[in-house]
Amino acid sequence: MNVQFFLRLIGMVVGAVLSWQLGTLLLSNEDQIRWLIVLSLAGTALGATIAPYLTTIPFTWARKRVKLLPAIELIAGSIGLVVGLIIAALLSLPLSRLPGILGQVFPFAGAIIFGYLGMAVMVMRKREIFEFFGLNRAANAVSSEARGNNAYARSILVDTSAIIDGRIADVSQTGFIEGTLIIPRFVLNELQHIADSSDAQRRNRGRRGLEMLNKLRKDSVVPIEISDIDDTTINEVDSKLVKIAKTNHYPVITNDYNLNRVAELQGVKVLNVNELAQAVRPVVLPGEELTVKVTQEGKEMGQGLAYLDDGTMIVIENGRRYMHQDVSINVTRVLQTVAGRMIFAQVRTSSD
Repeated sequence: MNVQFFLRLIGMVVGAVLSWQLGTLLLSNEDQIRWLIVLSLAGTALGATIAPYLTTIPFTWARKRVKLLPAIELIAGSIGLVVGLIIAALLSLPLSRLPGILGQVFPFAGAIIFGYLGMAVMVMRKREIFEFFGLNRAANAVSSEARGNNAYARSILVDTSAIIDGRIADVSQTGFIEGTLIIPRFVLNELQHIADSSDAQRRNRGRRGLEMLNKLRKDSVVPIEISDIDDTTINEVDSKLVKIAKTNHYPVITNDYNLNRVAELQGVKVLNVNELAQAVRPVVLPGEELTVKVTQEGKEMGQGLAYLDDGTMIVIENGRRYMHQDVSINVTRVLQTVAGRMIFAQVRTSSD
């Protein structure tokens, strides 16, 4: 039997019983049975309708939120809840002595308010509180142990530009990314919108992004999760990503320069695939010998151009005569520019 169907049955029974009890309190003896039956039927229908919204739906939402929360925040929230409830319990006796209905409502309201305040304060100021009580080292040990037991404890938000670029699919297979890649549904919607664009170039980029996403989900060695996490107060996708990343302390994977800068200004950690590609390029030093293929003519007289596997351009003096040939070269100078790295070289002669 489906769990939701079972809960709806329970909701029907509870709704019918409560409606019957309410009817016996409010209705007079005249035509009481008829109205009790009507109220019971209405309560049955209402109970069946709202039962999932009081049980499975909140439970599913809470489960997703807890799954995305770091372990240290769960520990801090639990401690704050206990402290808040202890304070509420200490205040419940004097509050219960208030006259009339206030003595019944205030202790219950105090438990809710102080429990919430305890969790909120503890989560927001956990670092300072742990340091004050000398527990910061222990908290770090717990976090480290959690990461050791679960290699994918961290969650990382993925931007549309990183999916379209496609290199993240290759990087994820290497094992260098440690964590669950979270792809918000609004990012997926933007990707589908780009794929349906009337502009041919945007449409091709969108379709490539969808292909890369499928490759990522099939071949990645790290977990991929399509998440409903969202911020309905913001419409712009990049702003949503930054807000969610900042709120939940998630890093963001992106290739978007503007998003990169905005995120860094707001204290959000950014994992830029372009910067990673720059960092892992092979180091070439003056005096090294390379064998490359001359593929283009240079701007200056007699120059030839070749490229390394990572796309780095090599300007070869007097290399034009070796067009479409493999040639041995000596590196003379390496120049780092805003656009990237350039290597200058000379053809290695037999006397060299």
